[in-house]
Amino acid sequence: MAAELDLVLRGGTLVLPWGEAVGDVAVRGGRIVGLGTVDGHAAEEIDCRGLHVLPGLIDSHVHLREPGDASVETIETGTRAAVLGGLVAVFDMPNTNPSITDVARLDWKRDHLKGRAWCDMGLYVGATKANIAGLAELEAQPNVCAIKVFAGSSTGDLLVEDDESLERVMRAGRRRICYHSEDEYRLQARKPAYSSGMPHRMHAEWRDVECAFLGTRRLMALARKTGRPAHILHVSTAEELDYLRDHRDLATVEVLLNHLTQTDEAYDRLGGYAVMNPPIRDARHLEAAWRAVADGTVDTVGSDHAPHSRAAKERPWPDCGAGLTGVQTLVPLMLDHVSAGRLSLSRLADLMCAGPARVYGVVGKGRMAAGYDADFTVVDMKRVRTIEESWIASPCGWTPFAGHRCTGWPVMTIIRGTVAMREDEVQGTPGGAPVRFGR
Repeated sequence: MAAELDLVLRGGTLVLPWGEAVGDVAVRGGRIVGLGTVDGHAAEEIDCRGLHVLPGLIDSHVHLREPGDASVETIETGTRAAVLGGLVAVFDMPNTNPSITDVARLDWKRDHLKGRAWCDMGLYVGATKANIAGLAELEAQPNVCAIKVFAGSSTGDLLVEDDESLERVMRAGRRRICYHSEDEYRLQARKPAYSSGMPHRMHAEWRDVECAFLGTRRLMALARKTGRPAHILHVSTAEELDYLRDHRDLATVEVLLNHLTQTDEAYDRLGGYAVMNPPIRDARHLEAAWRAVADGTVDTVGSDHAPHSRAAKERPWPDCGAGLTGVQTLVPLMLDHVSAGRLSLSRLADLMCAGPARVYGVVGKGRMAAGYDADFTVVDMKRVRTIEESWIASPCGWTPFAGHRCTGWPVMTIIRGTVAMREDEVQGTPGGAPVRFGR
């Protein structure tokens, strides 16, 4: 290591693909150039003794709401929240206002994030019944992580609920498609049984286990028919997890932090601040989700960060906004699960770094190894801290996890060799770039 270096991380416990080891990391030109014992000096050296250095963690499921309502969230505020929470990249969903469903809107968003995003960003494009013929071109656009299909209720024109249209989507292109899997026909048939002002826990009764499981069975039957790979997002039921184990040649699986952390008691405690789709369920499903993490069924863990105003969340059910904040609290809560013995730091890195890279075909990210982007999430596993709403960067200003005491906390976010956050302070100016994906 005689050559000049830009950055050296000294003496941390490195969470490597092949295990943990105490050592240094050398960075030049935004990429990792060495691991182990690094001789010589660099323009910047950071003492990481007593800390764990993870490959940069990714939240592959967020809704940053731009274009949309800046009083709730923007790319700038949402990515600021991400780096404060220890994330190096987020993949942003297309159900904005207007939705990202064509090249012109995608071009706008790619241009708009420059100079505004604090972390790197991948971009979803939404499928509609009107843009199916153009999906193969859209999924091949630079910086597109995937086509997103809402097979259950969504905003605008993004709903694709019938088998004929879903099959046409699957035959348009070849990359893995991401699905919101709830059965729209069951949702609409059951909707008249519920009225405004009913208890919030009715949300999980209306959008019940069969609603999710039926949606997933239908999607997998079509995926099997067409041979098109599927990533089933926010899998929330024990039944789906058991079923998807038999479809691993085509299916990958996402589970949300919420379905690993909350049970249906949250409805009585939080009211509208517990309402999300698919819903929070009882302890049987939470336990199944952890078994699926342990046996490798789960490929990725995300937040499904979907902020709404306080006014929208405080309306009576079912008129309240469905969606919870989470991009800033995802890493602290997952570290707390590590401290509780529910998974290892290596498995966390797999679920939030290597897993997203594998599922979406990320180029240059996904592991701590020479030649990869110098992305790091540095954490203090001894740090004990309580999540407070005053810490939340999103303009909506709330979190369903306020008051949760975490053991383990992100203390530094490094993106392509540049420190973006250190000890709760964002550094410099927004330097996020579009994520690259293979084809």
